[in-house]
Amino acid sequence: MRNVKKAFGIVTAAALVAGLAGCGGSNGGNDSNASGSPSASASGSASASASAAPEKFEKISLFQSKVEIAEPLEALAKKYKEETGNEVEVWGSAGDAYATQLQAKLTAGQGPTVFSVATGAEAEKFKSYLYDLSNEPFTASIAPHMALEADGKVVGVPYGVEGFGIVYNKGLVDPKDVSNLDSFTKTLEKLKAEGKNGFSLSQEAYFLIGHLINMPFALQADPQAFIDKLNKGEVKMADTKEFQEFAKFLDAIKANGTNPMEVKYDTQMGDFATGKTAMVHQGNWSYGMLKDYGDLGFDIGMMPFPLAGNTKLSVGVASNWVINAKASPEQIKAASAFLNWLFTSETGKNAIVNEFKFIPALTNIEADDLDPLSKAVFEATKSGQTVTWAFNMFPQGIIVNDLAPAAQEFFLDKNMTGEQFLQKLDAAWAKAAK
Repeated sequence: MRNVKKAFGIVTAAALVAGLAGCGGSNGGNDSNASGSPSASASGSASASASAAPEKFEKISLFQSKVEIAEPLEALAKKYKEETGNEVEVWGSAGDAYATQLQAKLTAGQGPTVFSVATGAEAEKFKSYLYDLSNEPFTASIAPHMALEADGKVVGVPYGVEGFGIVYNKGLVDPKDVSNLDSFTKTLEKLKAEGKNGFSLSQEAYFLIGHLINMPFALQADPQAFIDKLNKGEVKMADTKEFQEFAKFLDAIKANGTNPMEVKYDTQMGDFATGKTAMVHQGNWSYGMLKDYGDLGFDIGMMPFPLAGNTKLSVGVASNWVINAKASPEQIKAASAFLNWLFTSETGKNAIVNEFKFIPALTNIEADDLDPLSKAVFEATKSGQTVTWAFNMFPQGIIVNDLAPAAQEFFLDKNMTGEQFLQKLDAAWAKAAK
């Protein structure tokens, strides 16, 4: 989870900022991917390769940010050459320095042909380099709401998905008893009377407030428009019904559980694994720690946070594969063929699930051996039962620098109500958005 928390720093940076604007006129002739464009030609030749000799393409370069998949990606490039005769040069992953190095390479016209961008602020920063993938065959399989889009066009394919909600002990909690504010509160009160901590948060910024507050934003008719108005001071959380109910959930959590300011992530998951806590607000990544406890003695699942009767998990994408729109037509054609192979060949699909260890973001990829939490996220993704990671649209740094301190004050001050907390959040947001 240490890696995931870092990812949620980006995503989050998760949480990344702005809705994407248009790609402008810098796509180097990719306007609509009409027949005869480099992309359309690559699509036809790539699909035909199953029944004919693979077409020979130019060598392409690939640059991406996830250090943990660097080695399996190198191995996959070798398999691609073995199967198709075409070459992909994988450039070393740059980790935290990735965006800076990518900017330098692109500005200097040195490639890469295929690269990754994080959803949100990073994608916005590099939007003039994002090639229109709308008519590529593989983009038709992207799960609902998961494609990276700009100006109505698909410009990126997600690596995979991650999701969060309420991770629960099936021996202690039935989801039907946690389906709205009233049942949630009564369940917490019942568990408290039985000597159990009903619902746990932990003190880290995203686990304390960043992920939890996603829900009232995600339930807005247009989360981006709401955030834009919030930034301008035209709306307030304290005056919005979903946030008003959210405040009541926080009152129930505060009154019936362990103070999250006394709980770190490791302790949170340890108490859940040993049956002391019935529910934690966490994501599929937390299974990695639970697995270390061996046989828990109970089954686990993930259910949605039931704000306003919500029945969907919060699912999002940290990073996406894109093609450099300013590459040559031959390079774009080769890049399209590679991505088509990655997302449609058995070798490519197997690598995504079993080598990269991603929860697939494409509906044509099966994943039969997922852990219970990842399986819940995968099923929600395929069926479209998801809400967006609205915190991707927040002003950069606001969760760590502004919202978390307000949440810390709420949980440390026994007399502060959820309603007063909303007022604190509005004040913190107004200051941060200036």
